[in-house]
Amino acid sequence: MGWEALGQWGADVARVEPLAGGVANDVWHVRVGGRLAVGRLGGRSDADLAWETGLLRYLDRAGLAVPVPIPAVDGRLFADGLVVMTYLEGEPPETPADWRRVAGALRELHRLTRGWPQRPGWRSSTDLLRVETGTKIDLGAMPPEGVARCRAAWARLAGRQTCVVHGDPNRGNVRMTADRVGLIDWDEAHVDVPDLDLVLPGNAAGLDDGGFDIAAQASAAWEAAVCWDDDYSVKRLAEVRAVRKAYGQ
Repeated sequence: MGWEALGQWGADVARVEPLAGGVANDVWHVRVGGRLAVGRLGGRSDADLAWETGLLRYLDRAGLAVPVPIPAVDGRLFADGLVVMTYLEGEPPETPADWRRVAGALRELHRLTRGWPQRPGWRSSTDLLRVETGTKIDLGAMPPEGVARCRAAWARLAGRQTCVVHGDPNRGNVRMTADRVGLIDWDEAHVDVPDLDLVLPGNAAGLDDGGFDIAAQASAAWEAAVCWDDDYSVKRLAEVRAVRKAYGQ
């Protein structure tokens, strides 16, 4: 249906301007009932959108600053691939103190979502020790030597507790004010080991040297696999070093 679906949010709706950064989705500022919001149109399944919108409503009720789905007139949280969400004001993090606040928000996300069910069709990094595919990832498309390095990095996370990870907590996906840290763009959120979210500028999460190395290697391996094979993924794979004994040997 495309953007015609926006009419399901009522008569007083309009697209305002496109937002930068959308790759898998078409993202716009919209007005709904006179207030500024964000509309995101994409091709995700209803099951996927139900998982994401349910998570965001839960996190909002728990006190995290996240985009909250705005129901359509009939009460649905999405329609024909379109989700309309509240707009979060704020600025991206700049200082080491800002990034420490981001780390705190991520750790609260992780605490609140222990035992959360996996996003439909997704796999965690440690799942990929045993399987080759999940959502965007197809290890069969990567060089075997690269797969061995990625799996060696993920094997260091085996046995750890899992939770929802944001999946892409870069500067552009954070909106800060004096009293809260907002996390936007939950396209990459899934259930995984929390370390993947904690490779932050200046080691803002305060990981020890060994913990930071484990997290950084696992994160580089994940980004290589999930983006394969563009220039960025090749660069990230180059950061995943070989180990003396790779997974499966």
